[in-house]
Amino acid sequence: MTSNSIELITSSWLNSDIDIKLQDLIGRVVVVHTFQMLCPGCVSHGLPQAIKIRKLFNESDVAVIGLHTVFEHHDVMGKNALKVFLQEYGITFPVGIDKADENSNIPLTMQAYNLRGTPSLLIFDRNGQLKLSHFGIIDDMVLGSIIGRLMN
Repeated sequence: MTSNSIELITSSWLNSDIDIKLQDLIGRVVVVHTFQMLCPGCVSHGLPQAIKIRKLFNESDVAVIGLHTVFEHHDVMGKNALKVFLQEYGITFPVGIDKADENSNIPLTMQAYNLRGTPSLLIFDRNGQLKLSHFGIIDDMVLGSIIGRLMN
């Protein structure tokens, strides 16, 4: 992994039998969609977009990862609720649970990447270099173009 990439700091993973490490995904473009279950933009746009990316690109070229990063409403967005949410929304790609910080409402990966909220998007090139950190909704065509360029 390169110097500007920080591993995702998670407490556990869903839809994966192993902990996902960015280092292990070198050679693929990596798209990380960060979300919260109670975030309207995540449910209406971010997660459906991640599902489209998973369907559109070959998994050997593009890895899609979800990161449930809870910075509000902590009591109602636990792991069991997330499991049901993923099943109800048909989300089958790996989803990490951003590790809570005992001294802050902001979880550790969110802090490490200076994410401003959800939905946020992190895209890494095939060498593990962070190429995009975007807060908010991004157009599907723009995102597809970015991913396509990074695949070459």
